[in-house]
Parts: sequence; C-alpha cells; structure tokens
Amino acid sequence: MNKSEKIHARFLKAFDVANSMDNIDIPIDLRLQFYAYYKQASSENASFYRTNDPDSMRNAFKMNALLQVNNLTSEEAKLAYINLVNETITKYNVNIEFI
Repeated sequence: MNKSEKIHARFLKAFDVANSMDNIDIPIDLRLQFYAYYKQASSENASFYRTNDPDSMRNAFKMNALLQVNNLTSEEAKLAYINLVNETITKYNVNIEFI
C-alpha cells in the first residue's frame, strides 16, 4: 500500500469515527471544519460550491468554511481531517482510539 492509499484508509477510518461522535455536543464551528475538510478531501472539484438556496445562512457558513480550506490538496485535507478527529477525541475525552 503506497502513502496515498494509507492516508485514504486513515481518512475513511477518521470519517467513521467522526460519525460515531454524534452524542458529543460539538460546537458548530468545529462541525464546519469537519465539513470543509471532508468536502475538500473527497470532492474532485472541491473548490466549486453549488447551492440551491443562495440566501440561506447555513450555506453562507458552509461556503466560508470551504473557502478557508480551498488551498489544500485532497491529501492535505485528508490529513487535516484525521488530525481534527484526533484533536476532538482528546478535547472531548472520547473513548476511541486515535487514528
């Protein structure tokens, strides 16, 4: 398994872990970071954002989060997502093994 494949496998595990933390009261700004890193890591054209409701406040926050990570490559975003999951595990004392 090459380096990119290893990072991708860790990213998928981190995604599963993040989804299992639903019972934790994670602040919206942290949720937006998860969202942005995930979208940047998993979208072929991550810098393009399309919305059906341009007036929606939620979409404005999502767009802002995406713009903040727009300069990252997919691999960099995957590593940032993994780090964010590990930081969240530590900060919220989640009984989950680090990725």
